[in-house]
Amino acid sequence: MRDTVSMRGVLMARRRGRMHRIHAAVIRFLPVAAAGIALLPVAAPAQVPPTGAEVATYRGLHAAAHRGDAVEIARLVAAGARVDDREGRGRSPLHIATFAGRQDAIRVLARAGADLGLLERDRYDALTIAAVANDEETLRLLLSLGASARLVTSRYDGTALIAAAHLGHAGVVRQLIAAGAPLDHVNNLHWTAVIEAIVLGDGGRRHQETLAALIAAGANLQLADRQGNTPLTLARSRRYREMERICSRKRARGHRHRTVAWSSRITPGAGRPLFR
Repeated sequence: MRDTVSMRGVLMARRRGRMHRIHAAVIRFLPVAAAGIALLPVAAPAQVPPTGAEVATYRGLHAAAHRGDAVEIARLVAAGARVDDREGRGRSPLHIATFAGRQDAIRVLARAGADLGLLERDRYDALTIAAVANDEETLRLLLSLGASARLVTSRYDGTALIAAAHLGHAGVVRQLIAAGAPLDHVNNLHWTAVIEAIVLGDGGRRHQETLAALIAAGANLQLADRQGNTPLTLARSRRYREMERICSRKRARGHRHRTVAWSSRITPGAGRPLFR
């Protein structure tokens, strides 16, 4: 029997303000026959909020956005300040306001024409920043202002939905699904939102709810990782029994539906199916 090497992801802090968990490293394993030898972990860039030292250097719109000073933002924009101006890490005032959860500032910046889909240096947009922070109110605001849930973001070529699924932010996941986020997008780790909820999750209630929401919305459970492991296989290998049950229940329903569809094509008295 051939041994296979399972992939494991490392969850590290995604921080917003004080402390939000961020993608800091992802362990990538390549399949190696029989021996089951894994490669060393490869660090990957992460979503990083402004540090105190960076905030201390902010002037103009960036400083006002961090404080949430909507009046000052409006004054600066009227005086000719560039609404999408960037600081050292490529963050616009909108990024800064989103990291800080300053909703009034976000509204004023959006009305002034801020690009809601602008990516900072590590390729995160405001919507993904709010999704990672589990800031459902700011996420709801951004979506109402026209931010897209369909953007490809981060150096993982992922989406806000994948990032939220990774962290088990079930409420955020539901909002993004309702906003049309692509359920089956595959990032450059060859993982979907469903797969990330399993391999980067802890198998607990938050990730179970996330997985259930994705499946209820129609996520494809046949999409596998690079080693050919389906979500069911990945849940089973980690002994995440409830996740395994959720995946198995969906598969069983799909099988029943296919059986009914097949049976409905049998011509009465003919004794064989008619295929289209």
